[in-house]
Amino acid sequence: MRTRLRRILVAAVALLTATSALPAAAAEGQNRQHHPSHGGLSATIRYTEYGIPHILAKNYTDLGFGTGWAQASDQVCTLADGFVTVRGERSRFFGPDAAPDFSLSSAARNLSSDLYFQGVREARTVEKLLAEPAPRGPSRRAKDLMRGFAAGYNAWLEQNRVTDPACKGAAWVRPVTALDVAARGFALAVLGGQGRGVDGITAAQPPTTTSTAAPDAQDTARAARELLAADTADMGSNAVAFSGTTTADGRGLLLGNPHYPWQGGRRFWQSQQTIPGELNVSGGSLLGSATVSIGHNAKVAWSHTVATGVPLNLHQLTLDPADPTAYLVDGKPERMTKRSVTVQVKDGAPVTRTQWWTRYGPVVTSFGASLPLPWSSTTAYALNDPNSANLRASDTALGFSRARSTAEVLGSLKRTQGLPWVNTVAADSGGHTLFTQSQVLPRITDELAQRCSTPLGKVTYPSAGLAILDSSRGDCALGSDPDAVQPGVFGPAKMPTLTDAAYAENSNDSAWLANADRPLTGYERVFGTIGTQRSLRTRGAIEDVSAMAQRGRLTVRDLQEQQFANRVPAGDLAAADAAKACAALPGGTATGSDGKAVDVSEACGSLAAWDRTVNTDSRGALLFDRLWRKIPAAQLWEVPFSAADPVHTPNTLNTAAPAFATALADAVTELRAAGIALNSPLGRHQFVVRDGRRIAVSGGTESLGIWNKVEPVWDPAQGGYTEVTTGSSYIQAVGWDGSRCPVARTLLSYSQSSNPNSPHYSDQTRLYSQEKWVTSRFCERDILTSPGLKVVHVRER
Repeated sequence: MRTRLRRILVAAVALLTATSALPAAAAEGQNRQHHPSHGGLSATIRYTEYGIPHILAKNYTDLGFGTGWAQASDQVCTLADGFVTVRGERSRFFGPDAAPDFSLSSAARNLSSDLYFQGVREARTVEKLLAEPAPRGPSRRAKDLMRGFAAGYNAWLEQNRVTDPACKGAAWVRPVTALDVAARGFALAVLGGQGRGVDGITAAQPPTTTSTAAPDAQDTARAARELLAADTADMGSNAVAFSGTTTADGRGLLLGNPHYPWQGGRRFWQSQQTIPGELNVSGGSLLGSATVSIGHNAKVAWSHTVATGVPLNLHQLTLDPADPTAYLVDGKPERMTKRSVTVQVKDGAPVTRTQWWTRYGPVVTSFGASLPLPWSSTTAYALNDPNSANLRASDTALGFSRARSTAEVLGSLKRTQGLPWVNTVAADSGGHTLFTQSQVLPRITDELAQRCSTPLGKVTYPSAGLAILDSSRGDCALGSDPDAVQPGVFGPAKMPTLTDAAYAENSNDSAWLANADRPLTGYERVFGTIGTQRSLRTRGAIEDVSAMAQRGRLTVRDLQEQQFANRVPAGDLAAADAAKACAALPGGTATGSDGKAVDVSEACGSLAAWDRTVNTDSRGALLFDRLWRKIPAAQLWEVPFSAADPVHTPNTLNTAAPAFATALADAVTELRAAGIALNSPLGRHQFVVRDGRRIAVSGGTESLGIWNKVEPVWDPAQGGYTEVTTGSSYIQAVGWDGSRCPVARTLLSYSQSSNPNSPHYSDQTRLYSQEKWVTSRFCERDILTSPGLKVVHVRER
């Protein structure tokens, strides 16, 4: 039956495509259709509204081919830039001192990025992972997808002209290999570990003096907290799954709202992938990935949120007194491995640097400027990153794509353990829900940390979840769980998991309150905290989704309304008090941080009249936003946090604190200096520019607690908030109605293509501004009846 269905479907598509025209974005430089040859790789791509490709192939290699082709059509410059990065060639083409876009590591300069990635290449790290048998290494399906993706990307380059001005005619836009595709996956896997320490790895050199001051424990712990918290500022997310007990039809619902960069190599790209009878999935893929990262199929939908688990730890090395490049384990010296890496440099001589590696990982001397880890004559630090042995994310994604229930989603996680730094939230057509923090974490138990932490680690672990272990003791090795896919990590049984809750929600806090009525406890500190203050975004989200669940009879429409409700939890908590305190200021004046008196009386009415939302037409929202950013967090609240009431505490704005009046005066001064009226509509001053036109953007910043998070750049000289750096990205609202087709609405906030010459450069951005959605065309009849249908056969020449 499957074979017959496949033949019928492929034949029908072939008949249809014989009379269809190529879309402009997919066929630059072509004026005829290319039909699959009998020998080379091939695929059929059906484009529907907004340039969304539906890729049809007969096997995984061909599916990868079609995916690589279609991604190149929309994102060739961004993809090519990433391939230059993982090849360690940024200095060769762009110079050593320029900064990468931080999408594939935290390297501050091209040179340190190249030294790291060239070192990975010379050590054949990725090749060794590809050679590992599944499930420890990638499966044949995953490797076929990578091979096909590289071939599809190369075929697009060969058969088309690049029109994107970002790389038109550039020498660095070149064919790639399957190894390059796998290396990009490796870079994403180690973002939270080695990728975070690239500068410290490549700069690490033996000491030239006999003494170096040890890092201060409290300063290190504070810097570690800030470093780890920064992950959710750049890459956060919301996701909620509702069970059938809360919905109108007894089936599940899922709303995914990942907050990812709007530019560069960590953008999502939307597609549908189909191998008839084998695979059928729609969703968003991180660029360069041949699988769907966040999406849905006919039976299940899932999304991810950046998790609080700390995917690395440090080993404090006790050095041999006679040799700072040797360290002691149970009293016996063990020499570090010396790796010399050479990088080609534009307009300059090649640069050679040495890296030092241990049994635990590379020696690292810092995590950015704020967290130094000095290599002295007695002590050094080695970074353990278990995700440097993890090239399994593609298999996890394939398992999700083929799953028929949340139970099978969980089963895929247990089999592959491929997710390095995210939680998973899922719902299915049977009415089930899932939250799980199934990520690859070093096996740091609280018992191990208590027994083996160095004095520095005794402060950083409870405070930030960063373990620093005494490497001089053999009994401080991480050990293994019997159900773990690789040594040194937690097995699936240890992962915080919640099944079949009325709602399961996460907004980048720990697993504790995935459902406030069913708190998760008992997990190790390295996973995250229990009983600690939640972010305002988590608190607002729990208030919203718990009220939705209690109301019941939910539909996809309710999910859409939640996405763009644009409620400001901080405003609900503080705006009325702020307006009242403003009105009580003597003479309607407040003193700014510069010591000058400011007439703030106009602000009082604006704050009082504000509707507590960040819609584009909201008046007073911008004033409250600028005020809120200026009040020190330590002086915000009168009522402190209580673990007995974590959703509603802390509360009550501390208007008696001097910081409030000062912040108010500064906010008023700032807006007036920019020529912005205090009650001006938000959308007039929160926007992006596309094709020379402003597009108003709703939503707001992290600290306000807004579900529809955006982080734009404040540029008063240009009119207010201009370019968005990160925020709502690939959004999906998914449910089921008993038919064969899921009920799905999607939105890619920054649109499919980064090429300003593409018709899909800003079309969905305008939809996002208007708070409109794209109706997902998942079933064949929906695809084939699209009024904008364009079809192309792609093949190797």
